[in-house]
Amino acid sequence: MTGVAIISQAGKTDSAPHVSMTTATEPDGAPRVASLDILRGLAILGILFMNISDFGGSLHAFFAGDIRHIGWSQPDQVAWWLREVFAYGTARCLLEMLFGVGMVLLTDRAAQAAAGRWAVLRGYYWRNFVLFLFGLVHVFILLWPGDILHTYGLAALVAVWFRRLGPKWLLGIGLSLALLQLGGGGFGYVTVPGQRAELARLEAQQVRGVTLAKDDAATLEKGLEKRAERAKSEAEERTEIAAEDTARQASTGSFQTWARSAWDFFIGMQKQGLEILFIWEAAGTMLIGAALYKWGIIQGARSRRFYVGMTIAAYAVGIGIRAVGAFETMRFDDAPSIMWPGSELSRLATTLGHIGLVHLLLGTVLGTKLLKPFEAAGKTALTIYIAQTLICLWLLYPPFALGLYGQQGWMALMITAFTINALLLWAANVYLRQYRIAPVEWAWRSIVAGKRLPLGLGTGDRPGFRPLAA
Repeated sequence: MTGVAIISQAGKTDSAPHVSMTTATEPDGAPRVASLDILRGLAILGILFMNISDFGGSLHAFFAGDIRHIGWSQPDQVAWWLREVFAYGTARCLLEMLFGVGMVLLTDRAAQAAAGRWAVLRGYYWRNFVLFLFGLVHVFILLWPGDILHTYGLAALVAVWFRRLGPKWLLGIGLSLALLQLGGGGFGYVTVPGQRAELARLEAQQVRGVTLAKDDAATLEKGLEKRAERAKSEAEERTEIAAEDTARQASTGSFQTWARSAWDFFIGMQKQGLEILFIWEAAGTMLIGAALYKWGIIQGARSRRFYVGMTIAAYAVGIGIRAVGAFETMRFDDAPSIMWPGSELSRLATTLGHIGLVHLLLGTVLGTKLLKPFEAAGKTALTIYIAQTLICLWLLYPPFALGLYGQQGWMALMITAFTINALLLWAANVYLRQYRIAPVEWAWRSIVAGKRLPLGLGTGDRPGFRPLAA
């Protein structure tokens, strides 16, 4: 394995793990931090556990919250619950945080070499515009409407304007953007139970023949209208799910119907303005990641005691909210859920818990040994992300090839994701023994640099070479 060496601090309970940094491990001279690569590798592999339900099942069902459409046997329930509580949204959250870290590293490095502020921004904008174009290829050519590359490319153009702020300001703005994502969720969590109880009371009075006051009659009419709209929306969702199943199943679909379904889904999200929400979320989390980097938290520069406290506190909040929310979801009623106001808070908290746990493991000899292979996944993250799409959408679940769309439940999907990730992790480690940069990363960075970057290893990058610790 080439790259950055990790020096374990096993037994030093109150000292920060020592992570060394090389100065030219990438063809374009970009420095790398081993712990950040490990986190990125875990995140990019973890994201398949989120995406595979949409690769192998209905996207419309996911957006409608119809989790039983994929399958709901006892093993499926266990797999869904574990995914929902411990993993859902955290891989994406961690990638967004790391993108914020990269924003600080790249712009600081560029500022040391560039003539001025505008040169730094121009270079960073070009880099992310190219990433945005890669995302559009992912959507319209590889047919993955859930692509995150184009979203991150756009979100970075917003987040970069705040990069020079101190960590307190970055965290404050990021958390403010996160809280504003609640919209009416928090308000609805408090008010909806009372509104529904009042509607039930008025309906009961009407059935008994009680003449309602003018205000009560208006409240009842408005409540019944909302119920009818909700029923209409649910009927439309069932129609969309059935149409997607028909378009993507091997027995009824074709490449043309699958492509049209993917494009329509993506365009539909844009028409609903959901892209703005995705960019909002990503930009806010990038700022939080930048703050964590400036405090030395996300790269493992704090004490072991700090990470113990952070992990316990973050998991208590994040997993606590998620466990309750998961059980509420499994009631399959329309009662308010704690996830209405707590979704983003629990996503951020659980991700912080994961970060803390990783750094605690990196503070031990065994943990370092177990996590070291994920460094390669972090260095090849973009290629792994595209490979996940190619394997799943073009081999396992298209209307041709293996044609497994709709044939796997939650447990089978999670096992499939684990198997694919194991193969990709192995391939990443083998690949980096011979090459410095993965294929998709190479294409992206070559376009950004305006020249063909080298793929092969240099003399100092050959296996067995160990850079000096910083």
